[in-house]
Amino acid sequence: MTLQLGDTAPDFQAQTTQGEIQFHDWLGDSWGILFSHPADFTPVCTTELGAAARLAPEFEKRNTKIIAISVDGVADHEKWADDIEETQGARPAFPLIGDPDRKVADLYGMIPPAAENTQTVRSVFVIGPDKKLKLTLTYPASTGRNFNEILRVLDSLQLTAKHKLATPADWQQGEDVIITPAVSDEEAKELFPGYETIKPYLRKTKQPQA
Repeated sequence: MTLQLGDTAPDFQAQTTQGEIQFHDWLGDSWGILFSHPADFTPVCTTELGAAARLAPEFEKRNTKIIAISVDGVADHEKWADDIEETQGARPAFPLIGDPDRKVADLYGMIPPAAENTQTVRSVFVIGPDKKLKLTLTYPASTGRNFNEILRVLDSLQLTAKHKLATPADWQQGEDVIITPAVSDEEAKELFPGYETIKPYLRKTKQPQA
């Protein structure tokens, strides 16, 4: 069955480059990003793991743990990490899940039913501290992901989880945000003093600082 937003992220036990984990226990009270790559020792995946490694401090600032997976084994992951560090200038400090039996990949629907091989597509799952799925993205094997976009979406998710707000198209951290329609004008005056009404259904306000 296809996972939907709001579903509880399936829990699992797996071997990783940092030892065995129980996924929900490993997440703890943090946000989490689980992302798959088709195979180790492949060009696009190498650039992606390098990009994620370079951005690791940004995810840490956002109380977010990242973890990668492919259907290769842990021993291959560890050898590949040397290549990633050599070619991309950063070594993954986050765990890489070994999933040769496809247990986790099947649990999260990472392998298309019509696939001619067992490679996982480029899936991204953002998971909240409540273990619910907040975002899913799927890219074809030929297209590398934009990890800055994943950070941007994470900022939006964390902001809107705390406030009755939404973020407009192309929003970036620090820009104006939108008051949700569920908030009355009276409540908006209390919560977001000085907000701007563009249309009755479109009200802008400054991004809260906390």
